Amino acid sequence: MDKEKSCINFNETATVGDCENTVATPIVTPSGPRIIRVPVELAQIDVSTNLVANIKFPDPVLEIKDIKKRLKIVQCRLLLPARTNLNFEDRTLPLFLKGFVRKNIQYATPCPNSSGKCVSSEIRSLTVDVPFECVTNVLVNDVQLPNVNTRSEYDFFRAQELGKGFPEKDELLSSDLSQFHQVSTQHYNQLPFCELIRSEITEWDEAIDRRPLPGNAPFEEGTFHEIVEKMFIQFRVKILQNQQVRITALP
Repeated sequence: MDKEKSCINFNETATVGDCENTVATPIVTPSGPRIIRVPVELAQIDVSTNLVANIKFPDPVLEIKDIKKRLKIVQCRLLLPARTNLNFEDRTLPLFLKGFVRKNIQYATPCPNSSGKCVSSEIRSLTVDVPFECVTNVLVNDVQLPNVNTRSEYDFFRAQELGKGFPEKDELLSSDLSQFHQVSTQHYNQLPFCELIRSEITEWDEAIDRRPLPGNAPFEEGTFHEIVEKMFIQFRVKILQNQQVRITALP
């Protein structure tokens, strides 16, 4: 058999046609009170911060054509204290945030043989990550605080003979040092997590080393290698925690 003809060519044999469907009856929980575990919203906040960075280009830049930006969060951690008498509380807790802004800068750089009144250029791009890190205090509602692990030791009473040099009726009354007894408890608590809802970035980029083009180039044309950028970042995060919620299932 020809090896080239032994494999299926989906472009030739596969077809796309109409599919039929019918409404399926879902399997639901019978009516009555139930307990489910769902993500519960603890807080939804708008965070703002400022960034300043110097960016150097590997080529002389005639002009910036476009900048595409995307906010990325790599850490969003709500710092929880140990549980007190209540399991759920409303309190202000620190939220640690860490991330960066990914920037793809498209720019025009003059061609090596460009001269005279006409300036030829090539389009290139540079991708950089501008990091940020901050902490903010957040009022969270109905947060389930973690239960603390416990470890307890206990002993058993033991009477032992004192040996030579002591009256026969006297005994050593204490615990047994040759034995060790302990009870330990571990709680596997639910850690709060975050979702990024939206972001808005306002930036201002300015060249700091722009020089005119040499030769007979138009007087307003010039190139630079370094810019200073200032960014104002606003983003919305939702803080959630998996909790058990009591509901009533309808028939």
